[in-house]
Amino acid sequence: MIQIIPAIDIIDGKCVRLTQGDYSLKKTYNENPLEVAKSFEDAGIQRLHLVDLDGAKQKRIINHKVLETIANKTSLHIDFGGGVQSDEMIQLAFDYGAKQVTGGSVAVKNPELFEKWLQEYGGEKIILGADAKDEKIAISGWEESTEKSVYDFVGEYIAKGAKYTISTDVAKDGLLQGPSFDLYQKLQDRFADLHIIASGGVSELKDIIQLNEMNVFGVIVGKAIYEGRITLKQLADFHK
Repeated sequence: MIQIIPAIDIIDGKCVRLTQGDYSLKKTYNENPLEVAKSFEDAGIQRLHLVDLDGAKQKRIINHKVLETIANKTSLHIDFGGGVQSDEMIQLAFDYGAKQVTGGSVAVKNPELFEKWLQEYGGEKIILGADAKDEKIAISGWEESTEKSVYDFVGEYIAKGAKYTISTDVAKDGLLQGPSFDLYQKLQDRFADLHIIASGGVSELKDIIQLNEMNVFGVIVGKAIYEGRITLKQLADFHK
């Protein structure tokens, strides 16, 4: 059964969502991220995708107190991303309660460091962020695109020990128009043992059902929950 992973994106300590990674298209949903996290936990959800958007921009963790608070006051399995671009920052994330850390920009710009993390912490704790625009890797909160094929990028890191990837199709994110099923199918077909976490575009329950039928490991759900298109009650069947 697919893992349901709600997203909490943080700017200025508040729970927000962006559209297509655009910081100017920010919408604040709740000023208390812990309240949001507790509502997920109360609904039986076990995982949380927590992103420090301030950190992503400033290339260092900014909202570590939010991570610490949610880790201490819930039992959610938190994967954390945003601003993790040094040994100091990844250790900080784990120290403050992250169970997994996602690295995207760092995996592109500093592959030696990311490879070192895979060896040091293991493939179970490090998630490869493989965000794509037209099947090419996009980084730095999607403000930069590269010429690197997402499939080549993922394949190279699997060879170095990666077991998990979160892949967002930037063209789909925040638009509530459905996920990039083709992207995930191609990843599944090429990398059978990879734990793929689909992200971006989920707009209704049938999107999750389709991803589940594709045997995708997990799905990150953000705006669809906050906009009331998918209820936490509807998601209950996936984590019984």
